[in-house]
Amino acid sequence: MQLYVRAWGDPHAPKVVCLHGVQAYGGRFRRLAEERLAARYHVLAPDLRGHGRSGREPPWTMAAHLEDVLELTEETAVWIGHSFGARILVELMAAHPARVAKAVLLDPALTVPPDYARFLADQELAQDLSFAAEEEAVAAGTAGRPDPCPDVLQQVREQIEESPGGRFRFAYSPEAVAAGYLECAAVPSNWHRSRIPTLIVAGALSKFVSVGEVETYRRGLGDLLQVVVVPGGHSVLWDGFDETAD
Repeated sequence: MQLYVRAWGDPHAPKVVCLHGVQAYGGRFRRLAEERLAARYHVLAPDLRGHGRSGREPPWTMAAHLEDVLELTEETAVWIGHSFGARILVELMAAHPARVAKAVLLDPALTVPPDYARFLADQELAQDLSFAAEEEAVAAGTAGRPDPCPDVLQQVREQIEESPGGRFRFAYSPEAVAAGYLECAAVPSNWHRSRIPTLIVAGALSKFVSVGEVETYRRGLGDLLQVVVVPGGHSVLWDGFDETAD
C-alpha cells in the first residue's frame, strides 16, 4: 500500500522516518520535525495502514505494515517509532538491518501480555467512538489533560473526520487498531542481535517498558543501547516533549 506521507526538510538531506502508534497518525511528529530535525534531515512521517489519510483496507498484519514502510525509502535512514510504530521498527531492524542506521524507540510496545492485548482489542471493537459535535471529539481526545498545549489540540483536531451520517470520529479503522494490539502480543524478533545503535525513551509513568526486557536488549547491544526515562506516561512526545526531543 502507498501510504500518505508528511515530509519536512531538504529532500536531499539524510532521511529520518517516523512511525506512529495505533490510533495516531504521522502528524504526531510535526513539532519534533519542525523544531528539532528538519534543519538537518529530510523527515518522513507516514500515516500507517488503517490510519489517517492512508488506505484502511486489510490486511493489518505486521508483515503488511513492514512491507508498507519498506516502500517509503530505499536509503539507509534513522528510524523513530512510537509504541506500535516502534514494534514495526524492531521487526524492520531484524529483517532488514541494512536499512536502519540508528533506531529510536519511543516507549515501545514490544512485549505486551496476550491477555492485555486481547482486552485492548476487544475494548476497541466494542466501543462506538463517535460524537455529535467536533468539540466533543476534541474533549475525548484530550481527556486527562486539563490544559493541553496548542500543538496537542491541533493534532487531535487534525485526526477528527465527519462521517456521512454527520457524526465525528477519529481517522482510523477500529479493526486495524485491534489487529495492532494483537500483533504486539506476539514474541518480537531478535532485533537486538542486529547490532544497530538504539535509543529507548521510556515514560516514567508508563508500564510498556520493563527493566527485564531492557536487560535482555542490553545483553545483545551492550554499549550500542541507550535508555532515557522522561516525565509522563506513554505519550512521551506529549507528556515530556522537551526531554524526549533532547
